[in-house]
Amino acid sequence: MADPKGFLNHGREVAKSRPVDVRLKDWNEVYVPGSLLPIISKQASRCMDCGIPFCHNGCPLGNLIPEWNDYAYREDWAAASERLHATNNFPEFTGRLCPAPCESACVLGINQPAVTIKNVEVSIIDKAWDSGDVEPQIPERLSGKTVAVIGSGPAGLAAAQQLTRAGHTVAVYERADRIGGLLRYGIPEFKMEKRHINRRIEQMRAEGTRFRTGIEIGRDLKATDLKKRYDAVVIAAGATTARDLPVPGRELKGIYQAMEYLPLANKVQEGDYVTAPITAEGKHVVVIGGGDTGADCVGTAHRQGAASVTQLEIMPRPGDERNANQPWPTFPMLYKVTSAHEEGGERVYSVSTTHFEGDEDGNVQWLHLTEVEFIDGKLTPKPGTERKIPAQLVTLAMGFTGTDRENGLVDQFGLELDERGNIARDADFQTNVPGVFVAGDAGRGQSLIVWAIAEGRSAARGTDRFLTGTSDLPAPIRPTDRALMV
Repeated sequence: MADPKGFLNHGREVAKSRPVDVRLKDWNEVYVPGSLLPIISKQASRCMDCGIPFCHNGCPLGNLIPEWNDYAYREDWAAASERLHATNNFPEFTGRLCPAPCESACVLGINQPAVTIKNVEVSIIDKAWDSGDVEPQIPERLSGKTVAVIGSGPAGLAAAQQLTRAGHTVAVYERADRIGGLLRYGIPEFKMEKRHINRRIEQMRAEGTRFRTGIEIGRDLKATDLKKRYDAVVIAAGATTARDLPVPGRELKGIYQAMEYLPLANKVQEGDYVTAPITAEGKHVVVIGGGDTGADCVGTAHRQGAASVTQLEIMPRPGDERNANQPWPTFPMLYKVTSAHEEGGERVYSVSTTHFEGDEDGNVQWLHLTEVEFIDGKLTPKPGTERKIPAQLVTLAMGFTGTDRENGLVDQFGLELDERGNIARDADFQTNVPGVFVAGDAGRGQSLIVWAIAEGRSAARGTDRFLTGTSDLPAPIRPTDRALMV
C-alpha cells in the first residue's frame, strides 16, 4: 500500500451527520454533503498490506477493496471508480445502504476500529459522478436474443445491466409506477435520495435497457405469455410476502405492514401526495420489529411529527462487542444505533405483543405486551410483566416470508420451491423451467442489498450462458454459497 503506516498514524473517522433538529425538518440524506472527501484519503490509507484481505470474503460481491482504497489514497478517482465498478454495478446504493459485512471482516478490525470501507466506497462513486467518469457502456453488437427481467430492485437492475452490456435486448417489468423496487419505495429518502436511482436508470436507458412500469407479471400479463415473447426470463421479484402478527385486535384500523406505510412517505417526496394517506403526525407510534425496516419506520415517523415513537423487539438486546460464537471475520449481531435512533424514540427488547385494544370506532389505541425470556431454548412469557403502551399507529416490520404467491407468477411458470419456500434454482440460477432464472430475495429469501446485486450479476451470467453457450460475465457467487450468508 502507498502508506504502510496509515493505520498507525490515523484513527477511524466516519461521515458527519447533520444536527438532529435540522435534519428532522426535511427528507434529505442525514449526512453533511461533502464532509467525507477532505478526510477520505487519510481513511483509505488505513487499509493495511494485510496479505490476505478478508474483506473480500466478507463482501458477497468480492469487491476489490484494497485496490480502490489505494487509488483513493492517491486521489486517482478515475482508477478507483474503474476498480469499484469492476465488481459492483451500483456502489452509490451499497455505499449508503449496505451494513458493511466487509468492515466486520477487515483484518485491522481484529484489534482496532476497522477501515471505513463503506465511506470510501461512497466517496469514490460520488466523485465519479461529479467528474463525469460514469458513462453508458453501450454494447458493440447485439446478440439478437431477448430477455425479460421481472422486478426492478437491486437484483433485477444488476441482472438487466449485465445482460444489456452482453448485447442482449432486455426489458425490465415493474409492477409499481416507478423503477427501483424497494430502493424506490422501501428505503426512505433520508437514507438515500432517489436522484441516485434516477441517474442510474438514465445510464441504463442509454445503454439500451427498456423499462415497463405498472405491469405485474401474473396479473396484468400472464407468465406463460411473457415466456413466449422472450428467449429467457430472470425473476427478481423479491420476497414481498410480509410476516404478519395474528393476535387479537389485529383487525383494528391503524395497524399496517411497514411496506404499506413507508412507500406513501416516499410518494410524497415524488410529488404524488401533499400529505401521506397514512401519517404519524400527532400520534403515538409503535414499530414492531427491531431491524433496518423498523428503523426506517422510526425515522419516517419522526419526520412526520409523531407524538412518541416506540420500537419493540422480541429478541434480547444485542451486545456491544462480538460474542464468542461470532468470531472475526464473521458478521456479528451487535447493538446498532442508526441515524433514526439518534433522532429519538424508545427501543424495548425482549417483549412480545399479546393483543391490541381499540376505541369504539375501531381505531387502535393501546398495545398490550409482555416481557419474554429464553427457557430451554424457547421464548417464554414472564409472568407478571404484562403492560400496555399507547399506540395510535402501529407498523409491522417483522420481515418477509417469501415471494408473492397470490399474483400467479409462481404457479403460471410452474416453478418449484425449495425447503425454505423460495424459488428453487441450480448453480446457474436457473429454475426447473428451462430459460427461467431467479435472483435476489425471490430465490435467496430476505437478505441484504449487496447480496441482491451479487445474485443479479450471477444470474446474468447463467442467463448469458443459456442464450449463447458461454459467458464472459463475472459471477461473484453461486446459490450454494451459504457460508457468507448474513
